[in-house]
Amino acid sequence: MAKSQDLASAVLLLLGVALLFFLGGGVVNSLAMLARRQLGSAGTLVMDVDSTLTLYYDVLGLLARYVLPIMGVMFIGGVLVYVLQFGLLFLPDKLAPDITRLDPLKGLGRIFSISGLMRLVFGIFKILVIATVAFVSLYAEHETILGLTGMGMAQGAYYMVQALLWTTVKIGIALLVLALLDYAFQKWKHEQDLKMTHQEVREEMKNTEGNPEVMQRRRQVQRQLAQERLQSAVPKADVVVTNPTELSIAIQYDPVEMAAPIVVAKGAGVIAKRIRQLALENNIPVVERKPLAQALFREVDINQPVPADKYAAVAEVLAYVYALKGKKIPGTE
Repeated sequence: MAKSQDLASAVLLLLGVALLFFLGGGVVNSLAMLARRQLGSAGTLVMDVDSTLTLYYDVLGLLARYVLPIMGVMFIGGVLVYVLQFGLLFLPDKLAPDITRLDPLKGLGRIFSISGLMRLVFGIFKILVIATVAFVSLYAEHETILGLTGMGMAQGAYYMVQALLWTTVKIGIALLVLALLDYAFQKWKHEQDLKMTHQEVREEMKNTEGNPEVMQRRRQVQRQLAQERLQSAVPKADVVVTNPTELSIAIQYDPVEMAAPIVVAKGAGVIAKRIRQLALENNIPVVERKPLAQALFREVDINQPVPADKYAAVAEVLAYVYALKGKKIPGTE
């Protein structure tokens, strides 16, 4: 999955500098106070066990008071950066030793691969960016830096710390911008890697839906069988109801053998056109009844009788057809 090591490094750098801005003064003052207390009484300095332990605990307490919060906040920040990139993952198998990682040939392959070369180029570019930002930032203060010899030690040290911290902030911001660009590239590359090639798509379709050649042959057979059914069913119809071009429904009615008219064929698009052609070839009347055609196409399957609520409409069509032929509907004489 997409992740950027540089993003975590840049965030931790800025977070560490921010913590030094807020807590660094307390650390310096405490260390200075401890140094004055110890060095101010150098003439009477006693280095027995009790005094040494007292000094040890003082230094340990001072470090715990300031360093532990800094380390804790940076640890939480580092975890959050990774979690925000790819979420929480439970991968206990990653803790198991992997002997294949010790393979020198694979290691050389990773080093001299295209991705390894890209990392090298990006690393050199980062070094150039850091050097440029540091040079520009410090060069802007070069006059003050050259005048440090005229300042007192405390004032000069304070200025240098401030200059270095602000230079670090600028470097961190530059690295953060590069890291965001790297993360965007890694995410794009990850999405591209997840996409299947045309050959993989064909193989996937073959595995899930079957061989395309077999499917095409199957569709051809199905079309041929449908054509044969139409050629045998449509000539039996008494009338074809249309929509007028999108739908065609062939209806057969024999009052002696049928309790109700039957839909012997129906279709839309190309099939509807073929039904109309067969009807014309066999001198079967084609009647346009848009609402009736839509209802029969939607509600009645092939070889099923017309529903009772459509009797009147179908009877009207049949009566019209028989009137055109100068005949009466069978069974009404």
